[in-house]
Amino acid sequence: MRPSVVSALMQEDRLKLFAFTTAEKRNEYLWVLRAFDTARANYVVLLHAAEIADTLARTAPANDRLTAAEIGPLLEQLHSWELLERSYDGSRAATLAEYRNRHFVYQFSQAGYKAFRAVEDVLGARLDDASLSRLVLPELLADMHELAEANRQRDGDRIYRKLSRLDSTLSEMATRAAHFYLVLGDLVRTTEITPESFLVHKDALLTHMREFSSDLTRYAPKLAEAIAVVESTGISDLIERAAISDERVFLDVAERAADWSARWAGLSHWFVAAEAELSESERLREGTMSAIAAVLSLLRRVTETRRGGVSRESQLRHLAGWFSNTPTEDSAHALFHAVFGLGKPRHLSMVHPDEDIIPTSRTWWEAPPVEISRTLAETGRTPSPGIPGRVQRNDGSIRRLREKQLQAQRSRSAAALSLASTGVYARTLNEEETEVLLSLLNAALTARVRVSGHTTATTGSDSGVKLTLSDSATSTVVQTARGRLHLDRLQLEVAEVVRR
Repeated sequence: MRPSVVSALMQEDRLKLFAFTTAEKRNEYLWVLRAFDTARANYVVLLHAAEIADTLARTAPANDRLTAAEIGPLLEQLHSWELLERSYDGSRAATLAEYRNRHFVYQFSQAGYKAFRAVEDVLGARLDDASLSRLVLPELLADMHELAEANRQRDGDRIYRKLSRLDSTLSEMATRAAHFYLVLGDLVRTTEITPESFLVHKDALLTHMREFSSDLTRYAPKLAEAIAVVESTGISDLIERAAISDERVFLDVAERAADWSARWAGLSHWFVAAEAELSESERLREGTMSAIAAVLSLLRRVTETRRGGVSRESQLRHLAGWFSNTPTEDSAHALFHAVFGLGKPRHLSMVHPDEDIIPTSRTWWEAPPVEISRTLAETGRTPSPGIPGRVQRNDGSIRRLREKQLQAQRSRSAAALSLASTGVYARTLNEEETEVLLSLLNAALTARVRVSGHTTATTGSDSGVKLTLSDSATSTVVQTARGRLHLDRLQLEVAEVVRR
């Protein structure tokens, strides 16, 4: 049997697990499964229909309680859907009649429990409960340093614990960010939001996103450096030690090592950008800034609506009043065409080139569409015979813009290399060097964090060079084309980034 056929059959079996959600007695099935989940929490796996009835009598509402006779057919159906596994327990039979009546007990199947938990998670989820997890960033940084130390000490168990925590923390952070921006997108696009409900939460929402963006900007370079430190201790040895300490007994060491290698590659890609690509942290930061702009735009619309008293809802209500007050049906059609601009399409009156294949008597609901020219579709004029018109291209302007862009990039790179080779002190920087220096200084100051009253050295990189900003006993001055740049007890050092 082909792999695609096997995959299709497996998918069909898995989808069968959710059949109880659309069945006629879906509420009864759900409460029976909840009884199994309650027993599972108390370390009881096997249940009989009478025990399920007792559990429902304690936990279910009065309208959802079932008798053992009613539960029996439900258990058999859940067994046929493969949510439950059935076995025979003769020790539970108190009489010979019960023994002959096949005293069955049931328990969750592995796939059945996952399907039930998926349904319960959906039913119990709060779709408006969304937030960005900025507090995990310092925890990720601390775990990175501890992971490097554990690899130096060859502590396999500690490496496995730290890698597992890093993987789960980063996965939760990505999931929460995706959920947050999904909810935020619904908030921005919806027409049901009221000005009052939005204005109550807009300050907290903007503050939350700005704090997350600021923390992500500060910690992303530090996490990238921490990842480089971990890899310098020997990433292959780290993966091998984690695989040996991994507790998944149904996978051999090679499979575990391949899994952890893929997870580490994904974790590294989060904070270390590949060549000509953005890292996931940079994408998340850009998404946060775009979301802030979208919320500010929504705030402006809401404010204008409150000031003018006109909103989409009031406009639609006013339009609906016009429709209801039209004297005749023809007047309503005329109003519809005037408002929405939907008239009779021009190509409906055309006929098919071969009327024997598509006769004109066939309704346009059934007939295939007729191909028309672009001129007729865009202008309503019948195209004249002749050669097609020449497409107008401004290749000269495109080439000049591209050359100008490349020249600006070369000039910026040359200015950056000049800063790295000559330094920033004891000379006057030209305009290009000043622009690069200010950009590097902005990135370094953004990532600067005070710890216990002291400020650690920070860096910022751009155009192939890196600026290191560190404390100094005295203030320094940089002469630039725009004037003097005074740095209060700070020292600047620009060096070229070494490419591996």
